Amino acid sequence: MKMTDAMQAVLNRYPDALYVSTCGYISRDFYNLQDTTNNFYLLGSMGMAAPVGLGLALTHPDKTVVVLDGDGSFMMNLGIIAMITAEQPQNLVHVVLDNRMYESTGGQKPVQFENMVDVARAAGYGHAVQVRDESEFAQLDGLEGLTFVQAMIAPRTEKIGKRIHWTPQELVERFRLEPQKG
Repeated sequence: MKMTDAMQAVLNRYPDALYVSTCGYISRDFYNLQDTTNNFYLLGSMGMAAPVGLGLALTHPDKTVVVLDGDGSFMMNLGIIAMITAEQPQNLVHVVLDNRMYESTGGQKPVQFENMVDVARAAGYGHAVQVRDESEFAQLDGLEGLTFVQAMIAPRTEKIGKRIHWTPQELVERFRLEPQKG
């Protein structure tokens, strides 16, 4: 499954969610797929998508918050899953796009768990699933509460899209009022 196909499957399930995407190609792909003020792209903040998503989920419990994380960035800040599961935000969906590499820095192999779903379950996520193609996202239908998704994606074969043109400060300002919208 391509990264953008996995992202589109998530967008189809959570069209009104607030999105936080990790740095690198994940944010670039998400920006090129569907840029809206609901999207908060992290630039140069590896490992911080889940903490930002947790903060949003706790301060805006009426909104679904989706974190688009990478396998390397997830492992970089593994401790956040203890905080997420301690807080148990019922509106957080944590998606790890797992291509088994640090793709945007040259394809290095990260140190990681073979099955992140087992780790998420053991940590206390209410739901944890692994998907290998778009049809398997149907496992998310009807799930409510804290959810973890390990989406197995293929390494990129297509050209990377255009860069996000906003500065981090501009992204904050652009996103700042979005959670208050009805």
